[in-house]
Amino acid sequence: MVLNPKQIGKFKSPLPIPPVFMPKLAKDQSGRVRHEYEVDVSAFEQQILPEGFPKTQVFGYGGIVKDEAGGKYARHAPGPTFEAVRGIPVKVKWVNRLDGPHFLPVDGTIHWANPNQKSFPPAAYPVPFNPVTRKGIAELQAPIPIVTHLHGGENPPPYDGHPDAWFTKNKEKTGPAFKTDEYEYLNTQPDATLWYHDHTLGITRLNVYAGLAGLYIVRDSKLSLNQQLPDGDLDVPLVIQDRTFDDKGQLLEMKNSGESPEVHPYWAPENFGNTIMVNGKVWPFLEVKRRQYRFRLLNGSNARFYRMKIPYQGTFLPFTVIARDEGFLPKPVEKTELLLAPGQRADVLLDFSRLPSGTTLILKNDAPAPFSPDQPSLDPFEPVADIMQWKVVASIPRFPNPLPAKLNTIPSLKPNAPKRTLTLNEELTNSNHSLSLLLDGQTWSAPISEKPMIGSTEDWELVNVTGDTHPIHIHLVPFQIVSRQPFDKDRYLADWLKLNGKMPLDHPTKGLSVKNYLIGKLKLSEPAEQGWHDIVAANPGEVTTIRVRFAPIDTPVNKVKLGENKYPFNPGQFPAYVWHCHILDHEDNEMMRPYEVEVQHAEGGRQYLKGKKTAGQLLQLLFRKK
Repeated sequence: MVLNPKQIGKFKSPLPIPPVFMPKLAKDQSGRVRHEYEVDVSAFEQQILPEGFPKTQVFGYGGIVKDEAGGKYARHAPGPTFEAVRGIPVKVKWVNRLDGPHFLPVDGTIHWANPNQKSFPPAAYPVPFNPVTRKGIAELQAPIPIVTHLHGGENPPPYDGHPDAWFTKNKEKTGPAFKTDEYEYLNTQPDATLWYHDHTLGITRLNVYAGLAGLYIVRDSKLSLNQQLPDGDLDVPLVIQDRTFDDKGQLLEMKNSGESPEVHPYWAPENFGNTIMVNGKVWPFLEVKRRQYRFRLLNGSNARFYRMKIPYQGTFLPFTVIARDEGFLPKPVEKTELLLAPGQRADVLLDFSRLPSGTTLILKNDAPAPFSPDQPSLDPFEPVADIMQWKVVASIPRFPNPLPAKLNTIPSLKPNAPKRTLTLNEELTNSNHSLSLLLDGQTWSAPISEKPMIGSTEDWELVNVTGDTHPIHIHLVPFQIVSRQPFDKDRYLADWLKLNGKMPLDHPTKGLSVKNYLIGKLKLSEPAEQGWHDIVAANPGEVTTIRVRFAPIDTPVNKVKLGENKYPFNPGQFPAYVWHCHILDHEDNEMMRPYEVEVQHAEGGRQYLKGKKTAGQLLQLLFRKK
């Protein structure tokens, strides 16, 4: 039975701060210093609901973390935070200690890792998934594969956390892209709040919901701006996630059967929790002094968007937004409303210095679910309208110094390659239920169609013909948000289907220019979006244009040439990268595609191929052989 969120009570538990991993200092073969970690994934119980409720079983990351005595082993969901230093590489050995079975319903009717290589017709599934016995089909529930992706990291393909690079406990079974469980992160990119999470093909939504996510902060010790910002206890991470519990305090998916169970017994297009969890605690509070704080916000939810406000005396306390996904904005931006799509981050400053002691503030959410800007706002009395509470404690106020007018230099990019027009599609049943979500009408295993040249700058037009907003994420490369413009969705989709036929397509997509379908005004990116991003919210009925450069984020514009590789590694290696929707239920059911950076004399998988096959095609061949 589902636990009624009204029985839980709000703001009873102090906000936990995830521990920080403690690195082991080492040197590589060239004598360069690096930080090394061993991080395991295991199942354990954690007090997520307030005291008095049972502990909750989770999957979490664990390892040696910092404490007053020097270091100790700890595990947490969300996982401990990596505090990386720009310029110092990190090596992580990821260890899978999950015995299984998975306590969430694995749906083998969608394309997934499938370590036992078993398939069952929908009629064989216990429908709905029994939340008491937690038993589905044994051959699907165990063993449990994992693979970790550093979201926002500029890393070589073998260390990117490819969805087919999964492995089970003791590496007894591995995916077709598995190469190693020891990943190297170079940390050459600028100061930013990144995050890490599981990325296993077809069960990312389950593993992340179970707890496999955490923050990865890159700090630039030479950046003078950091000396002017709140630090220490005033620099606080906030990992925001929605969850549902049963009456025994255990995690549930709100939907324990699929929208079309005769096709997908357990998969549903979105799963939304009925409570809000921050840093692994439901509806916590944080006591704050009369100071300015820096909050690193991550929307770590599977599908829920958050449109956040802080009501105060008939108005709203402003967020001062200083950074987005991939680093600092050009200048501070004040906003009374902040939208975060799944996977997006924002660093904000909140000034409590002028508030009286005893003031309480609630971080509110009014984003509808599923999210679309045209949908009515969330009912303010819904449980998920509240995220967390701040309590201003008695203290001597310290007023913040003014921020510099300029925080960062964001280069002006110019395309030097043809633009790509890419559709965001949904495959529907005759009764208008979702069967799968698609990118450009293609499935995950279709031949690679996006092959940008190294050093190129491309405009990607994301043409959303579905009814929801999709947060689109591209691995390896940050990008700039250029514009959004409405288009005639129904007419465009009808003509696109005439041109391409029924989805999913069994042939390369025939592109259709959106130029003759545009309506309404072109909207340029707003000030709080004018930095580097790795996720963009593409709204329904809009063409969202992003500018993507296939070069390191901080390489000057005049130093990037078409065909020239400026990365300190070869991005053309096997098994390539991916781009996808970051609604995890969508990416798990086909809304993810591989892409390959074309690099002359590419190494890795390509050397094992004959003729003109690519590294991405090798991966597909391996999968088909399986």
